[in-house]
Amino acid sequence: MDLKERVYSVLVVSAAEKLNTALSSFLNGSHYSPVRFVSNVSAAKRAWSEQAFDHIIINSPLPDDTGIRFAIDVSSSKGAVVLLLVRADLYEDVRGKVVEHGVFTLSKPLSSSTVLLALGWMQSARERLRKLEQKTLSVEEKMEEIRIVNRAKWLLISQLNMDEPRAHRYIEKQAMDRCVPKREVAEEIIRTYA
Repeated sequence: MDLKERVYSVLVVSAAEKLNTALSSFLNGSHYSPVRFVSNVSAAKRAWSEQAFDHIIINSPLPDDTGIRFAIDVSSSKGAVVLLLVRADLYEDVRGKVVEHGVFTLSKPLSSSTVLLALGWMQSARERLRKLEQKTLSVEEKMEEIRIVNRAKWLLISQLNMDEPRAHRYIEKQAMDRCVPKREVAEEIIRTYA
């Protein structure tokens, strides 16, 4: 999918109506959907448990918490990119606490150009996370295939008295001769001999 066609889901955690209105104008439907606004950390936790979001923007402080712990937890768990907005006098202290967890931090007040720049950074970070997630998935799938093939080999060794190299070659040859993946051959062996 082309980056211009990509749509990002957004959770905005902010009790400030003025900021919410301003952010709404940047989070238009062509690149951002759904966009959900909540006014406190408790509601944000509920929203996060119901749906994973690509971007989370937290306007600190909130009525029930600063939002710092929530920002760290979300950034550390799933593939969301988190932007924490803090007062200018707290910026350095808060940034020092969250930067190692991958949380972006901006000091308030914000200009339009800063918001657009931050949204661009968040898109870049989310795409990088997306690629890492895909890489992790493919590695996990490959490891699962290796486990299945090894299990099939051990069944051939124990049931048909093959040695390990011969069992391995048997699975490879069957896969090549039939033009199917080794995993498929291994799964058939497991169904037959397990």
